Amino acid sequence: MREAAGLTQGQAAALIYRTARNWQQWEGGERRMDPALWELFRLKSTPNSVRN
Repeated sequence: MREAAGLTQGQAAALIYRTARNWQQWEGGERRMDPALWELFRLKSTPNSVRN
């Protein structure tokens, strides 16, 4: 989904207030992403999403 949004790992991480290293660990399977962070990423990276 990150690549489909045209974002680098650093850009995706910054979007949800995390570090690029955190994102690398999630994509590399070293750590699991908190579901709330995934939801935040989906909301912020989806074009035409509803934002408050």
